Amino acid sequence: MRGVIPINPQKKIEADSNPVKESDYYEGERLTHLLDLIQREIETSKLSNVNSLPEKIWLKKQVAIGINEVTRVLERMKSNTSDQQQNPKQPSVVIVVADCKPRMLTKHIPNLAASRDVPVLYIRDNKRASLRLGELVNLKTALAIGVKARGNELNLILQQQILPTDS
Repeated sequence: MRGVIPINPQKKIEADSNPVKESDYYEGERLTHLLDLIQREIETSKLSNVNSLPEKIWLKKQVAIGINEVTRVLERMKSNTSDQQQNPKQPSVVIVVADCKPRMLTKHIPNLAASRDVPVLYIRDNKRASLRLGELVNLKTALAIGVKARGNELNLILQQQILPTDS
């Protein structure tokens, strides 16, 4: 067969252009602290739900739930927006399950978020991270959620306590 290039099994092809360092993952006690913090803020915000919206609708206004919705919201954003607070539907942070199988499901989200200047938090918990993330949004599982930029307490807590500052 002419023109066919044999595949070299020793050569590893790196699919991700942004490799994630081990310190970037939230797991163990660090993951528990992050999820407890988010859960506490969601519960606090629910109590101050002024419009008395049903819980499911209120939650959908606060977070983008699932790979498809997070991708859709990120794709609708302009690239490299400097002021994310202009449109409240834009996510201020995206939380992605790093240990999902197949990896192809969430592989595009970090690059898409980086092109929109949206920070990404990676969580893993020995194949249970999707269950724990789903508990936050009252679902069985969730592979990705995007916290929408609405100026609420959850965004403020994530910006001040969780996200690293570039100073």
